[in-house]
Amino acid sequence: MATFLYRLGRWAFRRRRYVGLLWVAVLGVVAFGALNASDPPDDSSSMPGIEAQKAFDLINERFPGTEADGADARIVFVAPEGQQVTSAANRSAIDALVTEAADGPQVADVVSPFDGRGVSKDASTAYATVTYDVKADGLADATRQKLEGAIEEARDSGLTVEAGGSALETEASSGMGEVIGVALAAVVLVITFGSLAAAGLPLLTALLGVGVSMASIIALGSVLGLSSTTGELAMMLGLAVGIDYSLFVVSRYREERAKGHGPQEATGLAVGTAGSAVVFAGLTVVIALAGLSVIGVPMLTQMGLGAAGAVLTGVLIALTVVPALLGCWPNAVLARQVREGGGRIRMGGRRIRKGEGRIGKGEGRIREGSTGASVKGAESLGTRWARFVLRRPVPVLIASVAGLGALAVPAMELRMGMPGDEAKSTATTERRAYDALAGGFGPGFNGPLTVVVDATGADDPEAAVKEISGKLGGTKGVVSVSPARFNKAQDTAVLSVTPSTAPADERTKDLVNTIREERPATESAVGVTFEVTGTTALNIDVAQKLQDALVPYLAVVVGLAFLLLMLVFRSVLVPLKAALGYLLSVLASLGAIVMVFQQGHGAGLLGVEQTGPIMSMMPIMLVGIVFGLAMDYEVFLVSRMREAYVHGERPGEAVVTGFRHSARVVTAAALIMMAVFAGFMTGGESMVKMVGFGLASAVLFDAFVIRMAFVPAVLALLGRAAWWLPRPLDRLLPRVDVEGEALAHRAAAPPAPAPAATPAPASSDGDQQDPVRV
Repeated sequence: MATFLYRLGRWAFRRRRYVGLLWVAVLGVVAFGALNASDPPDDSSSMPGIEAQKAFDLINERFPGTEADGADARIVFVAPEGQQVTSAANRSAIDALVTEAADGPQVADVVSPFDGRGVSKDASTAYATVTYDVKADGLADATRQKLEGAIEEARDSGLTVEAGGSALETEASSGMGEVIGVALAAVVLVITFGSLAAAGLPLLTALLGVGVSMASIIALGSVLGLSSTTGELAMMLGLAVGIDYSLFVVSRYREERAKGHGPQEATGLAVGTAGSAVVFAGLTVVIALAGLSVIGVPMLTQMGLGAAGAVLTGVLIALTVVPALLGCWPNAVLARQVREGGGRIRMGGRRIRKGEGRIGKGEGRIREGSTGASVKGAESLGTRWARFVLRRPVPVLIASVAGLGALAVPAMELRMGMPGDEAKSTATTERRAYDALAGGFGPGFNGPLTVVVDATGADDPEAAVKEISGKLGGTKGVVSVSPARFNKAQDTAVLSVTPSTAPADERTKDLVNTIREERPATESAVGVTFEVTGTTALNIDVAQKLQDALVPYLAVVVGLAFLLLMLVFRSVLVPLKAALGYLLSVLASLGAIVMVFQQGHGAGLLGVEQTGPIMSMMPIMLVGIVFGLAMDYEVFLVSRMREAYVHGERPGEAVVTGFRHSARVVTAAALIMMAVFAGFMTGGESMVKMVGFGLASAVLFDAFVIRMAFVPAVLALLGRAAWWLPRPLDRLLPRVDVEGEALAHRAAAPPAPAPAATPAPASSDGDQQDPVRV
């Protein structure tokens, strides 16, 4: 693989104009498709294989012309202090709104507060319900505008009017996440490279990759049913890995130039070595994300495949666009003091200025900071840290395991669910409507359960449904049961059951389980069947399904990590160490999420106004995404250690060599990823904040605790045993040259120095250099 990528890098360097035109054409095509694409669908709530979804499907079948999950609006009225909604003036304003809403297009039904149980006991609060015959994404602008106008007229009467439901759902502010992430990444790159061009190149290529990925998702959104959530994760991951993958290639290019290689040869070697690691690391991310599709949740499948496409795009750009740009500006990415005449390279005891010749490998010492490489006689921080760990492996290992273990403890209290209006900001009308209903009708009013009774074949369907209604009403934890609503065939009825507890309350989940556990006896006695659904039951079922899938998916991911790393490093203990470290970082990040978003510790600092259960998809997403990112750091760091060990260094010195070459770049890559992920916490959507916080904390734990402390400590204790592989496995496993051993002979033979005073003429392959170069 290294040889193929070496040739690809040289080809992209020589044919840089064609490569640039090709990617510009790709961007133009997908951008044109995005501009002409129809609006993407709303986030899909279809969850096959669970009871709540089956009941939804039954409603759609037995009540033709309506959607069980069609758009709805719940208009909440709160009378001024000291008044009641039933007073003549207030009632007149409410009736006017109900009449106006009923005349709107696409309306299936409107229920007035005064037609049923829509008025609270103290008459301070009332609500009207408007249902539509289409889903929220199918509502016309005129439909929404008519309802909004009716609400404004009611507010003019002096009533406090708020609206919940999907029909008028407001879009959360996106914040400045992307801008903040890119800005922080730019700062890290400038500090790392000491060159604006070297810092700008990874940013430019990452933005190109994100542009191609996002335009592709928008263009294919309506065709493949991709929702808006798909793009959020794809942008987050595409930006992070796009910067990192380009960073690794550019860093290796500067290192090869420091050894005396010409621009084209250095590009080929960089793509062949760092590019091989990029391919492998990107492949692990893609496999982990695409593997989310086996869970069987459509939204999770969409998000995983969309993000996998963004990562794959980032890999292709790092292997083609980066070497092409290096061909356009071969010296621009080098440190400024190296490019300019004021820069000096020490050779022996004198300084060589621009125009005095070219410096070959081993002819002198490069001043610290000029290339990003370590300085002869002056150890880098990464080298000093590695030697510190080698001297004290046991305390470092105990401290890293104990620290992450302590952070992982709260994960044992993980409660999964789907945050609703209660998790939104109080600045939104949905949250104010939620609070008003909870205050006027009780906390369970915002999460009613829908019971669908299939009375097909019953002698007296009405009597059977009435008996079921009585059984449900007598269940502990049920406040009330609404009158039954039958379909035209009189063989199916729908009941609304109001719990005494809030939708996200654990007692509501217990109530749903109790109803289902007692169901067989009730069905046997009455002679009909029924199922429990509704948004609350759907969230409970989805959380349970994902919780059941978490451990098997984690086992598959860890097993895959073990096999892939055994293939790369040709070792049994190194993959085992990587898998254990990955588990520690994942559990610690889950514990941190529970501490903030469920238990509320530090929630105010992130702008989280309401704590509650963790988003159902968060743990399994974290497992898949962090797996890929953890393998990134494992490959880039440990591959350099193995490369040094294979070339004859002792195990301890190989660890130091790996840190000397990779620690600085891995640190920069981790800081960039953390900046990108943390930037998304500035948005107004609670779920996006949770994802950004979870991924940022996972990168922090994995890069700075596992890779920088746990890994060298374990390798120091194992010694030569770390690289042991049984002979049968050695013969069985194919050889994957991730660290570029096949190119070692090229790195050992840099081009001969040019005449001292005469600059080399330009060559057709782009290997012309400045007279003084590194």
